Amino acid sequence: MKTLSGILLTFLAFTAAAQSHIDVQTTVQKEEVFLNDTGEEEKRLVPAEKVLPGETVYYTITFTNTSDEVADNVVVTNPIAEELMYLDGSAFGPGMEIVFSVDGGETFAVADELNVTDNGETRAAEAKDFTHVRWVMQNDLAAGAQGTARFAAILE
Repeated sequence: MKTLSGILLTFLAFTAAAQSHIDVQTTVQKEEVFLNDTGEEEKRLVPAEKVLPGETVYYTITFTNTSDEVADNVVVTNPIAEELMYLDGSAFGPGMEIVFSVDGGETFAVADELNVTDNGETRAAEAKDFTHVRWVMQNDLAAGAQGTARFAAILE
């Protein structure tokens, strides 16, 4: 049975294209169902130490401007491992444009503008075709300020 360990999940974390004074932290979690004090089922995110096929993992990327100056043109790019399939519509980041790649991170565009070629036929890209997610901040990141980006993927 195929599993994805916490070590691999951490390794796949991120790349950031911005000034060197941006500190980037990535957490990888999965959803856990538990019974609360009243016996009702609730869900919470827990560290993804072991992930089984069909389970969803949540990548949360937190980035902080550690300098005394404003950071402009902040871009955060996260590869999607071959063993994972991006969960359609899951990427978000306040104040950011979200774009995707289907060619290993060579080019990026919004999801509905991407195409792939299968068996000589060109078709619109689907979530399963995405190789990278990229968040482009639309505003500067103030000194000491923090931003957050997230996406989910399913272990195939």
